[in-house]
Amino acid sequence: MTVTTATKGRPADLEGGGVRRRGAKGRGGMTKRRGVDWLLLAFAIVAAIVIIAPFYLILINSFKSPADYSNGGPLALPTALNFDGIIAFWERVNFPQKVWNSFFIAGMVALLAVLISVLNAFAIGIGRVRGRSWIVLLFLLANLLPQEALLYPLYYMFREVGLYNNVWSVIIVFTVIQAAFGTYLLSSVYGTFPREVLEAAAIDGATRWQILWRVIFPISRPTLSVLVIFFFIWTWNEFLIPLTFLVSNENQTVPVAISVLQGDRLMDVTTTSASALLGLIPTLLFFLIFQRTLTRGITAGAVK
Repeated sequence: MTVTTATKGRPADLEGGGVRRRGAKGRGGMTKRRGVDWLLLAFAIVAAIVIIAPFYLILINSFKSPADYSNGGPLALPTALNFDGIIAFWERVNFPQKVWNSFFIAGMVALLAVLISVLNAFAIGIGRVRGRSWIVLLFLLANLLPQEALLYPLYYMFREVGLYNNVWSVIIVFTVIQAAFGTYLLSSVYGTFPREVLEAAAIDGATRWQILWRVIFPISRPTLSVLVIFFFIWTWNEFLIPLTFLVSNENQTVPVAISVLQGDRLMDVTTTSASALLGLIPTLLFFLIFQRTLTRGITAGAVK
C-alpha cells in the first residue's frame, strides 16, 4: 500500500517539478532577459538618444538670446525664454506663406501621385498588360535616377512651356517621381488580388471602373493612406528641385526658405535653430494627426 502511494505520488511530484522547471519565469509571466536582450535594449536606448539629441539642441537654442548662447554654449539651458529668433525668422521669410506653399505642393503631389499610381497599377496588375514585368522594372528604374540628372532637361522644358518659377512645375515633377514608386508598389499588390472576387463582380454586371472604385479601392484603402502620408512628407522635405525651379521669394517652400536665410550675413545660431524648429512643427503635427492611419495601414496586411 505504501509502495502504491509512493508510485502514485511520483508523477505528481515530477509534474510539479516540471511545472517549476518549465515555468522559470519572472513576475508577470515574462521570461528572464538574456544577455542579448539587454544588449538590444542598450542599443535601442543609445539610438534613441542619438535621434533625440538634435531635436533637443534645436529646442533649447531656439529660445535663447545671442548673448545667452555665447555665454552658456549650445548645451546649456536658456536662462530666460527669448522669442527674438522665432520672430526674426517669421518676419524675414514670411513663414505663413512658405508653409502654405509647402502644404499646397505636398498635398497636391500626394493626391495626384496616389491617383495615378492606382490607375497605372490597375492596368498593370489587374489588366495584365503585355510586358508587365518590364514595365514594372522601368518604374523601378525611374526611382533610381538621381535628381541632379533631371535638372537641366526639366529646366529647359519648363522654360519653354512657361512654367519656370511656378509651383506647378514642382508639382508635376514630384507627382511623376512619386507615382513611379506608387505604381511599382501597387502593381505588385494588385497582381496578387483574388481573381475570384473580380470575376464575381464582373458576373454581377460591374464595369471595369466599378470594379476599380467599388471593389479594389476600398480593400486597398489602408495601403493608399500610407502612400499619401509618405508622399506628403517626402515632398515636404524636398530641397534641390524646389530650390532650382522656385526662384522667387513668394513661391519658395519651407526648406528652401531655411537654406536661403542661412546664407544671410545677419544670421545667428538662435535664429537658425528657430527656423529649424518652425520648419519641423508642421510635419510633426501632420505625422501625429495621421499616426493612427499610418499604423493601421502598415499593419493591415499582417492580420487577416
